[in-house]
Amino acid sequence: MGTPVCGRCGHKLASRDPLSLQRVWAFWLMGLICYIPANIYPMLSTQTLFKVDESTIIAGAVELAHHGAFGIAAIILFASVVIPLAKFWAVAYLAISVKNPTGVSNYRRQLLYEVVEYIGRWSMIDIFVVAILSALVQLKTLASINPGPAAIFFALSVIFTMLSAQAFDSRLIWDIQAKEKGRTQ
Repeated sequence: MGTPVCGRCGHKLASRDPLSLQRVWAFWLMGLICYIPANIYPMLSTQTLFKVDESTIIAGAVELAHHGAFGIAAIILFASVVIPLAKFWAVAYLAISVKNPTGVSNYRRQLLYEVVEYIGRWSMIDIFVVAILSALVQLKTLASINPGPAAIFFALSVIFTMLSAQAFDSRLIWDIQAKEKGRTQ
């Protein structure tokens, strides 16, 4: 007979995954664990003729602001600190809200989920910047830029938060409403 398909969109129907939230929390926790050293260890190691300078994400943004590059510093802080923390908060909120209903509508929670999914595609931009800088600035004995240990932890944190968001079954948002309708009828 085959797999049933959705009458509206034609895609194959899939059952709910009972372990979906456990995977969400496991990936979320791993992402959070990796995010801590990503902000403690140096992201870049800049070697010039006479000195080696290592800077964390925040220290690098502060240094840029100190030299007058306020826009770039703000973008780095926003992309590397604000967005990852917002993603952690959003995924945790969504996972909690499917077990403990909140006053936020299902439509707004679905929108929050879609925003987190969309932002996840752009989360690796910091790692690409580090890789490009490392590749471009290699002047042998004069200067070089190398990724620091934080780059690996930041990449892992981004990967785990993306997996966490993808493990979340957004249909769970709507299941609460279906259960409530079943009780009232």
